[in-house]
Amino acid sequence: MGNGIGYPGCSSNEEHNSLFRSEKMTLCQLFLQSEAAYTVIAELGELGLLQFKDLNPDLSAFQRKFVNEVRQCEEMERILRFLEGEIKKEKIKPVGLEQIPAAPLPKEIRDIQDELGKLEGDLKDVNANRNQLKSNYLELMELQVVLKASEHFLEETTFHGASAAGSGIAKREPTAGDIEMGEKSETVPATSFGADGSMRLNFLTGTLPTEKLNGFERMLWFACRGNVYLRYTEIAETFEEPTTGDPIRKSVFCVFFQGDKLKQKVSKICEGFRCNIYTIPKTVEERTRMSQELAQRVGDIHVVLEKTEDHRKRLLVNTSKDVRSLAVKVLKTKAIYHTLNMFNMDVTQKCLIAECWAPVRDLEKVNQAITEGTSKSNSEVPSVLNRLTTNETIPTFNRTNKFTKAFQSIVDAYGIGRYQEVNPAIFTIITFPFIFAIMFGDCAHGVVMSCFALWMVIKEKKFLKNKGSNEIWNMIFGGRYIILLMGLFSIYTGFIYNDFFSKSVNLFGSSWRVTKYYPDASHHGNSTDLANTTLVGNSTTFENITDLSNTTGHGSDHPYYINGHLYIDLHHVPAFTHLQSYNRTGTVYPIGVDPIWMIASNKITFINSYKMKMSIAVGIIQMLFGLILSFLNHCYFRSWKSIFCEFIPEMIFILSIFGYMLLLIVLKWLTVFNITSCAPSILVGFINMFLFSYPAEIPDCNPQFVLFNDLATMKMVQTILVGAAGICIPWLLIVKPVVIGIQRCFSNKNGAAPLNEDDNAALHGNGHHPAGVEAQMSQTDEEDVGTEEHGMGEVIVHQCIHTIEYCLGCVSNTASYLRLWALSLAHAQLSEVLWNMVLKTGLTMNSGFTGAAMLSITFAPFACLTVAVLLMMEGLSAFLHALRLHWVEFNSKFFYGDGVKFLPFTFKEATAARLTADSD
Repeated sequence: MGNGIGYPGCSSNEEHNSLFRSEKMTLCQLFLQSEAAYTVIAELGELGLLQFKDLNPDLSAFQRKFVNEVRQCEEMERILRFLEGEIKKEKIKPVGLEQIPAAPLPKEIRDIQDELGKLEGDLKDVNANRNQLKSNYLELMELQVVLKASEHFLEETTFHGASAAGSGIAKREPTAGDIEMGEKSETVPATSFGADGSMRLNFLTGTLPTEKLNGFERMLWFACRGNVYLRYTEIAETFEEPTTGDPIRKSVFCVFFQGDKLKQKVSKICEGFRCNIYTIPKTVEERTRMSQELAQRVGDIHVVLEKTEDHRKRLLVNTSKDVRSLAVKVLKTKAIYHTLNMFNMDVTQKCLIAECWAPVRDLEKVNQAITEGTSKSNSEVPSVLNRLTTNETIPTFNRTNKFTKAFQSIVDAYGIGRYQEVNPAIFTIITFPFIFAIMFGDCAHGVVMSCFALWMVIKEKKFLKNKGSNEIWNMIFGGRYIILLMGLFSIYTGFIYNDFFSKSVNLFGSSWRVTKYYPDASHHGNSTDLANTTLVGNSTTFENITDLSNTTGHGSDHPYYINGHLYIDLHHVPAFTHLQSYNRTGTVYPIGVDPIWMIASNKITFINSYKMKMSIAVGIIQMLFGLILSFLNHCYFRSWKSIFCEFIPEMIFILSIFGYMLLLIVLKWLTVFNITSCAPSILVGFINMFLFSYPAEIPDCNPQFVLFNDLATMKMVQTILVGAAGICIPWLLIVKPVVIGIQRCFSNKNGAAPLNEDDNAALHGNGHHPAGVEAQMSQTDEEDVGTEEHGMGEVIVHQCIHTIEYCLGCVSNTASYLRLWALSLAHAQLSEVLWNMVLKTGLTMNSGFTGAAMLSITFAPFACLTVAVLLMMEGLSAFLHALRLHWVEFNSKFFYGDGVKFLPFTFKEATAARLTADSD
C-alpha cells in the first residue's frame, strides 16, 4: 500500500473485529493502470471487501467509458437466455458447477463471445431446418387426411341434373339424397350441365382450425346466400405447431359450388380464415396414385426430421455442459465493467482513479488482491492504494457468520445502525428467543420446534447446495438458528411454567400437604404430604374433597391404601377421612411452578398474577438495559452533554417510577404474609403513589407493607420518587436547548472557535476514536451544534418531541410488555383445550382394543392441530410480537437506525442468485 494519509490516533488495537460495534472503516483512493484495471477489479470482486463510490454521478449510462463492453455483455446474456430457453424446452438439466469459475481475462472475453455467437447461429439454423421440415411434414399429413376425406365425400355424393335452388349449408352429415337437384334453372348456363343432363359442380377442399369452423360456415352461408354446400369432418389426430410446438386441432372441409363467381367468393373466404387449400384430382386413378406418392414422401421427411431432432438434441446437450459456467463468467465480466464505469480517468487517459470504503482490518488482504491482479495483467506499473480523510457519512459494516447473520437481519430490517454505535444484534441473539419463549413456553412444543430446526442445521449443506427460489422455505431455512434457539428457550420456559402439552409433571414432589381428621382420637391431626399422594381424577378444586360424611373406617387395610400409599380420588373421596385444610410444608418447589397449582381452584388467578408481574419485570429490565447501552454510546462518542442532559434524567425518571415498581414486584414475591388478604395490590399502591393517597394500616396483618415497616416512611420515599420524576421532565425539556444556546453565543463571539472541549471531542474525535468518527459525530449531535441549518427553534421543537416521546413511551412501552403475559396465557389455554377436547377422548377409554383404536384415531388430529395452530400460527404470532418488542421498546432507547449499509462489490451474491435461478 502506498504511504497514504492515515487518521491520527488510530492504534492497532482498534482494528480488531467486534460484534458489539461495527467494523472500523476507512476511505481509500485507488490508482489503476488501464491495462491492469480489469484484472485488479476482478480480484477485488472475488474478495468482496470494497464498496466503490460513483465518481461520475452526472453521467448517464450511455456516456460512460466502458459502455460498449457492457453492451457486449448484455448481448452475450441475451444469447445465454436463448440457449437456456431451448435447453429447458427439451427438458435437459444443465450440468452443475463443482467450482465457481473465475472472471475471464480480457483476451478470453472475445473467445466467449465468438463461441456463444457460433452456438446461437448453429442452433438457429437447426431450428429453422427443423421448423421447415415440420411444416412440410404437417402439410403432407394434412394432404393425406384431406385426400382420404375428399374420397369419402366424393364417393358418397352423386349429382343429377337439377335446378340450383334448394341447395344450402347443412350442419349435419348429409346423404346423397340431400344434394339431389331439381329441374334446371333458367339462371344456370347450359355449359354447367353434362351430356346426360346432370349438373356439374366444382369443389374446394382444405383444412382450418376446428374452433374457426362455425364462423367459416356462417360466412359461407351469408356471403353465398345459401348457394354452396359444405361437408366437413374433424381430424382425429392432433397436429403440432412447427414454431411453438403447441397442439392444434383441425378439421377437413369440402365446399361444393357452381360457377366462377361463387368460386371467387369461396376462395376469398378461405383466404380470410387462413385455410390451407389443397388441390385434389378429380379421377379415382389420380387420387390413388397421389396417395401412394404422399405416403413415400411422408416417410422420407419423417426420417430426415428424426435425424434433425437427434442433431439438435446433441447440440443442446453439449451446450448444457458449459452454459452455467459461461453465464457466471459473463455475469462477472459485466459487473467488472459496471464498476469500472464508476471510476475517473486522469488527464493522460492511462490511469483510472477510484474511491472506495474498506474495513481497516482487511487492508492487507485488499493490497494482496491488488498486487495479484496487477501481476495477472503483466503491467509494469504497480497499483497504489491510499487512505483519505473525509467528513462523509461512513457506511456501517457488521461482519457476520451463518449463525449471527439471521439475527443481524432482524436488526437491519428495523434500520441500519450508525457507524460505530452499539449493535443490538449481539444482544438479540439471547433476548429475542427468550422473549419469544416467554410467550411460547411449553416443553413439548419447544422440543418439536428444536428438532425441526436441528434437522435443518444438520442438512444445511445439502439445502444450500440445492437452494431454490421458494421464498417461504428460504426464509424459514435462513432463520434455522433463530428457530433452534427459540425452541431451546421454549423448553426452558416450559420447564419453569411446568407445561408439557398443557400438563404439569411432579418431578420433585409438591410443597403442599393436606390435613386429615379421623373420628377417633388416635388418628386425630395426622397429615399426609401431597408429595407422597397420588391424585386420581381431574377435579380442579380441593374443596371437592372437604364435604365428607359416613366416616366408616380407616387404616392400612382400607381399599384406598395400596402398599401404604394413600390414593385420593377427587371424584369419589374415601369415607374414612375428612380433609380440613391444605398448607405449605415450609419448603419451596425447587424449579418452576408447583404442579399442585394445576388442580387448584385459584389456578388462573395465581398463574395470571405470576405471568403478569414477570412480564412487567422483564420489560423494565430490558428498557433499563437499553438506556445503559445509550450511555455506552455517549461515552464512546465523547458526547458528555448528552449524558448530562439526556441519559441522567432519563435514568432517574424510569428508576423513580418503574424501577420502584420492579422492586415492589420482587419483594412481594419474597414476602410471606400471615393472611393472604393482607398482600397489598401493587397496581392500587402505584396509583395511590401519584395521588398522594395512602391506605390505613390493617389490623392483624404482618407485614403491613411490602418494603416499609411503617406508613410514614412509605409516604416520604414515594413523595421523593414522584418529585424526582417530576423534576426530570423539565430537565429533559429545557437544559439541553439552554446549553446549546449558550454554546452558540460563545461560538459567535469567538468566530470559528470550537464550542467547548466536550463537543469538540465529540465532533472531531481524539486518540480513542476510530478513523473518520468525526463525520458520524456530526450526524449524531447535529442538533447539538446549532448550525445555521438547524436554528434554535428546531432544536427546541426536537427536544420537546424527544421529551414527550420518552416520558409517554416509558408508560406505553411498559404496558406493551403485557403482551408477554397475554400470549403466554393464550398459548397455555389453547394447548389445554386441544388436549381436553381431542386427545383426552382416546386416553379416557379403558377398554383394550377399543381404547387403542380410539387413541390412534384422536392422535392424528391432535398432532395436526398442534403443528398447525400451536406451533405455526401461535409461533408466528409470538415471533411478530417479540420482533415488535425489540424494534420499538428496546431499540428506541439507544439505537438510531438511520445509518448507511456497507455494500461491497462482490461476485458472491450475484453468482448465487444466478445459479439459484438456473436450478429452478
